[in-house]
Amino acid sequence: MTVVDSDRPTATEQAEPPARVTIAEIAREAGVSVATVSKVLNGHSHVAEATREKIEALLEGHNYVRRRSRPTHTVGLIDLVINELDSPWSVEVVRGVEETTAQHGSGLVVTAVHGRPADTLRWLDNLTRRGSDGVILAVTALAKGQRRKVQDLGVPLVVVDPVGNPDPAIPSVGATNWHGGLAATQHLLELGHRRIGIVTGPDDVLSARARLDGYRAALESAGVGVDPQLEVRGDFHHETGFTGARQLLALPEPPTAIFASSDLQALGAYDAVRRAGLQVGRDISIVGFDDLPVAAWASPPLTTVRQPLSDMAAMAARIVLQGVDNVLTGGMHRLELATALVERESTGRPPAR
Repeated sequence: MTVVDSDRPTATEQAEPPARVTIAEIAREAGVSVATVSKVLNGHSHVAEATREKIEALLEGHNYVRRRSRPTHTVGLIDLVINELDSPWSVEVVRGVEETTAQHGSGLVVTAVHGRPADTLRWLDNLTRRGSDGVILAVTALAKGQRRKVQDLGVPLVVVDPVGNPDPAIPSVGATNWHGGLAATQHLLELGHRRIGIVTGPDDVLSARARLDGYRAALESAGVGVDPQLEVRGDFHHETGFTGARQLLALPEPPTAIFASSDLQALGAYDAVRRAGLQVGRDISIVGFDDLPVAAWASPPLTTVRQPLSDMAAMAARIVLQGVDNVLTGGMHRLELATALVERESTGRPPAR
């Protein structure tokens, strides 16, 4: 079961009483860790009897509403938080999580926060009321206080394709973005290109920085200098692929190839190339990143770096599902799934000049 949470307050929500007491508040009153309270709530052993009785008394005194008991390793409800729902990238992530939760008989709530702090705060309030069993964040950044609020609920939290440097205390799943950027640029170098432009992703996104670093490493390894004029900032969306490619094509010595840091940017670059009266694959080569379904449908089909988005999302869901009975174990490392170059018809040897 999948529910899309619009994160718009309703009259019912506005009339509800304040959120229930959290297990973090119970832990502070009891003078114990959140993990200890979680163990008591889940019926685990290895808790001193006196401590258990103290926690039970506090839970009862605060009228703490326990979740319904479920069989071990069974999860009732997972929250997936994503910036937007109207992009092919988001569709792949939702698909990966939904297929995995469905296999385990778990419900899924999908929330789009559109990068707005108010929507994120509203989602956090809804999360507290829902009593979800786990949270998956896809590209969405949480402030430290917001992240702490999720952790105080005592539920597993996993990040997919994190913004910024991932917190080592929180499991994260990503892809080998540096190797992907390296492979894309090496492919163009092997075809004979030496002036290779790039339209990057946002500066604050870890995957975008890694792809740019891979691009630079490939150029330097081939003895081709990095030219700042050939690096144009973007945001992974179609519009910046278009404007970035136009900027590169307007240079006195334009590039013969462009590495776009996402497939959507690559398709924007297609439009810029066509408007310049040029042909993709013949006059200028273009490589994308993601291998979204639309890449194979493009004209010409897009050479791109496959990022296993649905597999990444499915892995995040499995980590959440496995973490229900061991919420605060810590020590989990970042997982990176392999990228791979997919050669199609948008790349070829540079034209003779």
